[in-house]
Amino acid sequence: MIKLVCVGKCKEKALIQLIGEYLKRLGAYTKVEIIETEELVAPQSNSLAQNQQVIEQESEASLKKIKSGDYVILLDLHGKTMTSEKFAEIIKDVQTYKSSDITFVIGGSLGVSDALRRRSDFAWKLSDNTFPHQIVRLLVLEQVYRAFKILRNEPYHK
Repeated sequence: MIKLVCVGKCKEKALIQLIGEYLKRLGAYTKVEIIETEELVAPQSNSLAQNQQVIEQESEASLKKIKSGDYVILLDLHGKTMTSEKFAEIIKDVQTYKSSDITFVIGGSLGVSDALRRRSDFAWKLSDNTFPHQIVRLLVLEQVYRAFKILRNEPYHK
């Protein structure tokens, strides 16, 4: 099973449709669940301490959605980048030797807590570019779908 634990709701209709398309495609390979947690208000006027409190609360909500046996991949600006083929190898390795349940965590706009980083088994950096968190959901689902296609030697548009 694949889970995406995401801070905040996806509000863009076009993205919701595309995410739905990848959820449908992935249904042939695995069960997928998207879990949304509350995004807290973090105005520009927040102090560093207030921002840290937001990070801690959002991260705690995400941690509560992770089961003890889940393999956790944190989407992180300080994580490791990789090719789609390498990502597919990681998915295969995790599902073969570590856990059948992989949870991807997409934190809030301010980042994640140290506790959530410690709970993560792997930190993945999608790109050197910055993307809105809602688009990151779509990118993760597309890469998971691509990984399953690669692992089964099935054609997929390049």
